[in-house]
Parts: sequence; structure tokens; C-alpha cells
Amino acid sequence: MFKDGNVITMGRTKKVGTTGRFGTRYGATIRKRIHKIERNLKIKHTCSSCNSKKVKRVSIGIWECSFCGFRFTGGSWAPETPGGKIASRTAKRLSSQIET
Repeated sequence: MFKDGNVITMGRTKKVGTTGRFGTRYGATIRKRIHKIERNLKIKHTCSSCNSKKVKRVSIGIWECSFCGFRFTGGSWAPETPGGKIASRTAKRLSSQIET
């Protein structure tokens, strides 16, 4: 508190969000990338087992649905990576070719 009774408050970080902790360090582009990654990391994702939006990251690459308890591996920052989507589509296509 100041002598006149005013309280010091922290500024809002509406624009920079969680990357406000870096201040002016590391450059704007890197901070924007980190902001995008962390924003995507913290949202609730859809469960592939029960289709509820209750999937959260347990640790790096491990995801868990708090609704049905389904635990699975995925990407570091997202439960499904672009490479994983391509691999699952390819596997599905190849398995349908084998069956026919």
C-alpha cells in the first residue's frame, strides 16, 4: 500500500494471457506461439470413447476423460496430432482394402 492508502494492483493480461509472465522477453512471435499452444492445452477436448468434452491432460502425452475414465496417449499439447489423424485414416483405408 502507498502512504495515501491506495492499493497496488496487478495489470490485466487480456491480450497476452498466460504469456504475460514472460514480460518483454523472448520476442513477440515466440510468445504468441506459446500463447496459442497453452490456450489449446487448457481447453476441454472431446473424448473418443464417450464423446463428452471432459478430456484433460494428465502429463506430457497422456490424456484422460474425467467422465468415463478413459486414459489414452496422444500428442504433447493436443490429444490428437495431425500426424496421428493421417495414420488412423491410412490404417482404416488399408484395413477396408484387406477385408474386400
